[in-house]
Amino acid sequence: MDPIVICIDDRLANPGDTWSAAGHVDEHSYSLGDHDFELPGGIDYDVVLTNAGEGILATGLVRAHVVGTCDRCLERAEFDVASEVDEYYLFEEPENLGEDEDEADYELVSADRTIDLSGALVAALVMETPFVVLCREDCRGLCPVCGANLNVEDCGHAAELEAERERERMESSPFSALAGLDLTGGGDEDDAPTGPTE
Repeated sequence: MDPIVICIDDRLANPGDTWSAAGHVDEHSYSLGDHDFELPGGIDYDVVLTNAGEGILATGLVRAHVVGTCDRCLERAEFDVASEVDEYYLFEEPENLGEDEDEADYELVSADRTIDLSGALVAALVMETPFVVLCREDCRGLCPVCGANLNVEDCGHAAELEAERERERMESSPFSALAGLDLTGGGDEDDAPTGPTE
């Protein structure tokens, strides 16, 4: 993303001073891990900058319509993002950081008294991007045999695979040897014992 530079001038000169900054960024895409996402409408942001004494606090919202690829069926997946922006820009680098502050979340106000909001906007956008992207909550995905989109058609392989798994489960059961056991008590009438003859 191109820099979004805000000048820290007289409007934010004193602690407690606030100033609103809103705008639109014609960003076309971003990535998260192995996923690539498109931003057909760009990014809209609306933040409030506050002089917090030791730095500038930027809080607000970032909004975007996102287009990606469904992780189950590989078709187009769309969703909206509305995420909170929360970034702190210190006027000076802290001299002493505690052990739990080694990776503190802050940026520095530049020497020319400007801040760049682009990193904060991207971070907010990524934070609300789902780890698993779906075209719909009940997406059935692709058939593992023929690759058919199960949202569109039922190729029949799912039922076959389920029947095969059930057959394998029954065969692996310790009681499978009893499957052919005749428990009816019937036998061959010719072998039945006969009473005494006269």
